[in-house]
Amino acid sequence: MSSQILVVDDEKNYLLILETILEEEGYSVTALNDPEMALGYLDESEVDVVITDMKMPGLTGQDILEHIQKNYPHIPVLIMTAYGSIDAAVEAMKCGAFDYISKPFSNDELMLSVKKAVMLSKSEQEIKLLRQTLAEQHGPHKLVGRSKPVRDLLQMVSKVSPSRATVLVTGESGTGKELVAKAIHYSSPRKDGPFISVNCMSLNPGVLESEIFGHEKGSFTGATAMKKGRFELAHGGTLFLDEIGELSSDLQVKLLRVLQEKSFERVGGSKNISVDIRLVAATNKNLKEAVEKGTFREDLYYRLNVVNINIPPLRERREDIPLLVAHFMAKLSKEGEQVQKKFTPDALEYLSAYEWPGNVRQLENVVERCVVLSAKDLIGVEDLPSEIKDEEAQFKSAVDLLPISLELSSTLEKIEAALIRRALVRSNFVQVKAAELLNISKSLLQYKLKKYNIQGK
Repeated sequence: MSSQILVVDDEKNYLLILETILEEEGYSVTALNDPEMALGYLDESEVDVVITDMKMPGLTGQDILEHIQKNYPHIPVLIMTAYGSIDAAVEAMKCGAFDYISKPFSNDELMLSVKKAVMLSKSEQEIKLLRQTLAEQHGPHKLVGRSKPVRDLLQMVSKVSPSRATVLVTGESGTGKELVAKAIHYSSPRKDGPFISVNCMSLNPGVLESEIFGHEKGSFTGATAMKKGRFELAHGGTLFLDEIGELSSDLQVKLLRVLQEKSFERVGGSKNISVDIRLVAATNKNLKEAVEKGTFREDLYYRLNVVNINIPPLRERREDIPLLVAHFMAKLSKEGEQVQKKFTPDALEYLSAYEWPGNVRQLENVVERCVVLSAKDLIGVEDLPSEIKDEEAQFKSAVDLLPISLELSSTLEKIEAALIRRALVRSNFVQVKAAELLNISKSLLQYKLKKYNIQGK
């Protein structure tokens, strides 16, 4: 992809000359004769190098340089000066300009300086990307847990990561679908490339199309500059499309085309842009049902669902809850909370027994709330939110998770199995105590454990 160069000069002849020379060398050029407009363009667009005249009415090249130094220090700035104004150019170099060019300039001198500036810009971008990558590799994308469902999940991530296969991550809201997508990316050969994500539910279809594919200047009201979309930004890396089930029918068609042809056009553009990306999509919807209802394209579903990774809800891996609590406490400490508090064993038991309709995200919020609101070093059952410590609220929470239309006998069996699991957790997996909590005999408990294939430790 060609480097983006912004040229600012109040003399239109020079703008035309520079634009012609630079485009012949393969650069993408935006030429502006209004320095005020240039500042606005910088705020809205991605620019690799700026070439600006020193003396202009209103804002000067020095003003533009200072704005870039303050807000975009990674962008090299070339200053153009009329012959005899070298002192001003030298002063600009002291203030951080990359180089200066005297007018009239030779084409060779200009291109040499531009090429050096572009190389510097790309190096800066690579360093920034490397820092982000290192932060991600040691950051929150690490999946926490030792339960069998988590081990199985990590094994699946390990198998799929080296490939180029498109992955569909499914699971309830709050289970950590983006963490799985990041784990796939940072375990893959693309780990040094960008990881770009977009939530398909957070924007209306028109804005989302521009966000995903980018747009050309003037393509719609308010499009004052060209903007790259997430597909372009993810070139060489991974694009994560969350809540993929929310895509409009028009965007489903356009996404299918990109997956088939590996290319697309920006909104309002006609140039075909080829990209090399690995796509990971996620949804908490049943896309197969959506296909049957006609709200999701069948051909797109099969394109996305090359490999399916389903994330288990938190209530199916309760033994990981104490580990997650410790992880979130450590995370709060790193963020400046200096947490010295701990949850009592009884409080952890209540946390482990709760149904967690909001899954891991809800658990993290509860941990932070308890840390903030409790004045004690030990957080007890009394400090937990009412929906967790209140038995009736817990039961209502469990019932609320059930679909309105259900098969009663099988549903009652699932509820019974859930109550048995909770009793085991609260009794520290001592079967006699669990039977007492349920007011049944130990032999009946053991029969139920076998019936529901529950590991009683």
